[in-house]
Amino acid sequence: MDQGGAAARQCFYSGSEAHPIYVDRLPAARPGRLPIILVHGGGHSGACYLTTPDGRPGWAPLFAASGREVFVPDWPGHGRSPMRPDFATLSTVEIATSLQRLLEEVGPAVLLVHSASGPMAWWIAEQAPQAVAAIVGIAPGAPANLLPILPDDAQAVAKLKDDESLGCPVRVEEDKPLFIPPEFMRAYWANAERFPKQDFEAYRRSIVPESARLMNERFNIGGKGLRIGDPAALARHPILIVTGDQDPRHPRAVDEVTARYLGADFVWLPEKGIAGNGHLLMSETNSDEIAALIVAWLEAKGL
Repeated sequence: MDQGGAAARQCFYSGSEAHPIYVDRLPAARPGRLPIILVHGGGHSGACYLTTPDGRPGWAPLFAASGREVFVPDWPGHGRSPMRPDFATLSTVEIATSLQRLLEEVGPAVLLVHSASGPMAWWIAEQAPQAVAAIVGIAPGAPANLLPILPDDAQAVAKLKDDESLGCPVRVEEDKPLFIPPEFMRAYWANAERFPKQDFEAYRRSIVPESARLMNERFNIGGKGLRIGDPAALARHPILIVTGDQDPRHPRAVDEVTARYLGADFVWLPEKGIAGNGHLLMSETNSDEIAALIVAWLEAKGL
């Protein structure tokens, strides 16, 4: 598909031949700025950017209203993207390759990523630098270069499950898709003061099965996480990393190290007078305020 064909449709399929991805497109209210691609994290779909659990407009319509064409993909096997029989072993690099195809079709673009899509953004920027104008990481996973190699042993990793410096890791068998239990969602995703607790059930129903391999790679189990070749290669891209104060898997020290390694601007939200946020900045009750912060950063960078 050429760039013009993709950009002309309200929704379309992109990605690799092996792993197609469904993409929603929201036209810009005032065309002229670079497009932005909003990439969800593990266990989610692009729906997390279209609306919030309490029914307000999500970041996708807000960024469109700010003057940017917005593209919202579903990872392969997530949401409306086809799920292949080998979904349980879908790897980070396979997902990243599909997203790279989308960037090459509609870019150069701002790439906004969340959580487990962080390693994909760093890799894509190195593989296709001409397609990536800037990266915004929302509590983004670090490149595996920064992560210790964890043992490929469920019992050994279970002993580390409360270690925030390691991201509270888990190790799962790769023989079937991973279904995220509600107690996990409450502990790590919907735990913050700013999360609309009364709408937890609406949020829970949006969660989708996840690739077990993706989960293991996210924590660099067996040293199989997605690495980059040279962090200096990312220096040509403006990068922003944003982290809340109530995210147990992304304490300030961890995300600040990632920002320093990549030469990124780092925003610890309490330093902006914004407290009570966890892992789901796009879904929490002050999501509009955080979107405005991101828009202001993009405009300050001339993007």
